[in-house]
Amino acid sequence: MVIDASANDPERARRFRDAALPHLEDVYTLARYLLRDAGDAEDAVQECYLRALKHFDSYRGPAMKPWLFAILRNVCHAEFARRAGSPVGPVEDVAADDAAIPLWHDTQDTPEDAVLRHRDSSAVQRLVAALAEPFRETLVLREIQNLSYREIAEIVGAPVGTVMSRLARARAMLRAAWLAEEEQK
Repeated sequence: MVIDASANDPERARRFRDAALPHLEDVYTLARYLLRDAGDAEDAVQECYLRALKHFDSYRGPAMKPWLFAILRNVCHAEFARRAGSPVGPVEDVAADDAAIPLWHDTQDTPEDAVLRHRDSSAVQRLVAALAEPFRETLVLREIQNLSYREIAEIVGAPVGTVMSRLARARAMLRAAWLAEEEQK
C-alpha cells in the first residue's frame, strides 16, 4: 500500500480547509437538490471533499467553488448510476426536515407573513425538485449558487448556449408549474 506523503502535511491541510470549507453549505445545497435525500447528500458531500483533498495538489483553477461542484456532480452521477434500477424518493422529501439548510432567509414581520413565506418557499422547493435533472441542476447552480454561465458550462460539460437554453426552459417550466398551482388554490 502506497501512502501519499503529502497527506500528513499540516500546511496542505490548512490550505485545503481555507480554500474548500467556506463552500461546504453551497456544496451540500446542490447535493440535496441533485440527490433529493439528506442522507445521500451528506454522503456525496463527504465523498466530494475526500476526492478534492486527494487531488488538491493538482488543482490549478481560478475558483474553488466550481471545481468542488464539478467533483460533486461526478459523485452524484455515480450515485444515480448505482441506483438506476431503484425508484427515486418522493419529491416532497426535498425539504422534509427542519434541519435542512434554508434556501432563502427573510426577516419575518408577522406570524401571517411567516406562514405565507414558508408555504411559498416549500412550494418553490417542491417545484424545483420536480424539474428534470438537467434543468434542476442548471437552475440551482445559477439562481441559488450564483454561478456564471461559463462556470456552469464547465461544471456540466456543456456549451454556454446549452446552459442558457436549459436555464430559460427551467424558468419557464417553474413559472408554468407555479401558475398552475396558484389556479388550483
